Amino acid sequence: MNKRYIKVIYAISLVSVITFIACKKSLEIAPVGATTKLNMATKSGINGLLIGAYRGLIMDGTIWCNCSNQSYSLLGTNELAWGLSGLPYLSMFEQHVIGPTNSFLIDDRWRICYDGIQRANFILRLLPDVPPNQLTETQATQIKAEAIFIRAILHFELAKDFLNVPYVDESVTFDAQNYNVPNTESIWPKIEADFQFAADNLAPTNAYRGRGNSWAAKCFLAEVYMQQHKYVNALPLLTDAINNGVTAGGQKYALNKLYYDNFDPATKNSTESVFAVQFTVKDGSYGSNGQLGLCLVLPLVPGCEGSGLGGVSRSTINTFKTDAVTGLPLFDTYDDFDLPDNAYIADSNPFTPYAGTLDSRLDNSVMRRGIPLLDWGLPISAWYYNKVVSSPYNMIKYFFRKSQKDILSETIGWDYVTSANYDMIRFADVLLLAAECEVEAGSLANAEAYVNQVRERAADPDGWVKTYIDDNDPSKGFTATPAANYKVGLYSGQFSKGQDYARKAVRFERRLELAFEGHYFGDLQRWDNGTGYMADQINHTIDHENLQPAEHAPSLKNAKFIKGKHEIYPIPQAQIDNSKVNGTSTLVQNPGY
Repeated sequence: MNKRYIKVIYAISLVSVITFIACKKSLEIAPVGATTKLNMATKSGINGLLIGAYRGLIMDGTIWCNCSNQSYSLLGTNELAWGLSGLPYLSMFEQHVIGPTNSFLIDDRWRICYDGIQRANFILRLLPDVPPNQLTETQATQIKAEAIFIRAILHFELAKDFLNVPYVDESVTFDAQNYNVPNTESIWPKIEADFQFAADNLAPTNAYRGRGNSWAAKCFLAEVYMQQHKYVNALPLLTDAINNGVTAGGQKYALNKLYYDNFDPATKNSTESVFAVQFTVKDGSYGSNGQLGLCLVLPLVPGCEGSGLGGVSRSTINTFKTDAVTGLPLFDTYDDFDLPDNAYIADSNPFTPYAGTLDSRLDNSVMRRGIPLLDWGLPISAWYYNKVVSSPYNMIKYFFRKSQKDILSETIGWDYVTSANYDMIRFADVLLLAAECEVEAGSLANAEAYVNQVRERAADPDGWVKTYIDDNDPSKGFTATPAANYKVGLYSGQFSKGQDYARKAVRFERRLELAFEGHYFGDLQRWDNGTGYMADQINHTIDHENLQPAEHAPSLKNAKFIKGKHEIYPIPQAQIDNSKVNGTSTLVQNPGY
């Protein structure tokens, strides 16, 4: 690890608003307002540090901001940067040219995650110094388990990004001079152990709804098992969570009735939220606690003036087409033709949206011309970043309503943020993870039932986007008429065709249900397992986008995902250089870099 970085982290407070001040022994009177290890080793001090550790999950400061995992979408084919000349670092993801010396993207991600890990570790080091009369044994165990839970999440994020990363626990300190931790041993057993400790010691409920609970830890542990293809270990945990799991607030896990409720800042911490990174606005932080990931995708809506980035690939849009008879996905033929769009149609010219059958989640996930955008109005191409090379589609998940502007959203000087949470795991995700495990176990009927639970909501007209009563005044509300030809069917025994069909159905369902939520990159890693599946999927999307006119997405023209290399990112060269002991680096670069 980076010696300079460990030193800095060790020397600073882990609550964002507090800085530890080193005081010389000769001082007889402590400076007013100074914070020391002694006065933080209290019940209130340790709880303040725990809040700061949770804030470490925001991971702000780079394109990776706020756990929204924008890079996963870019690399995982859902979302494209479209060669924006002003932001070339975005295009590096879709071009697959990110190298070890890319300090803005790679080194920052590494440092930000280890910053959060050290926040958690500081709590674990300080906790034994809290007087026993201030914390009960139960309270101390809960705090310890929460810190380890946070540490496990961040190590898991790093493992998905880089795979070969150092595991850093509370014993690693600058004083001990043991911060040059190697990355040559598998980190998975350590992550498993941390999540297992959290699952065994966290309470099932918490007075603070945004905190981790035992059920969330079990779900994360199941996902860690699945990334290693330990489906037999994961399935009992997921089944237990489905049958008995509750949120930190004590609500039984259940799907929200309306799909968009998962992204609406007014309905966060719902029954579907297994664990969410918490965001707030209007709290005196001037937007620094808001959902910054939104900045990358806000449409250029009049009165909102977003960034207009985050164009969606046509191939991803095509996945939402359904069979006109059954309403099921078109696994093998979805890219046979593109939905008509307005990329090269002037705003003054008429445009008719696609009339074929679609999955209703499309218009709850992206903005399309002619389809109501919440209560903002009917989008036109002027709402996009660039009429020529930008996508005619924009993400709208986590986008706030016009009626919520400056209430559940806040400006940060150049763009808007919202108080919408980011669900790292939601119940639909759990159902589909369980379905995946059931497929591998050969229990295909069980897998089909789980998938149908998710699809039932998409098939319910109550959650479909409706037309406006008055297109010129969206504030008047909506009619009962669907805005597009939505048709979502349930499976009726098709999984009995065999594991190959069932795998394809589960994987496709995850892509539809969880689009743009940061899961697809990790999913592709898991499904690849050395087969080249990940490269095939991503290169298919690149090739499909390159069928467009020459001026379309120019950054993709030479893009190629290389099997055996691009499934993970390179270890930052700066970290390798700073990990030397007696002239030899303790960190080893990933293959291909």
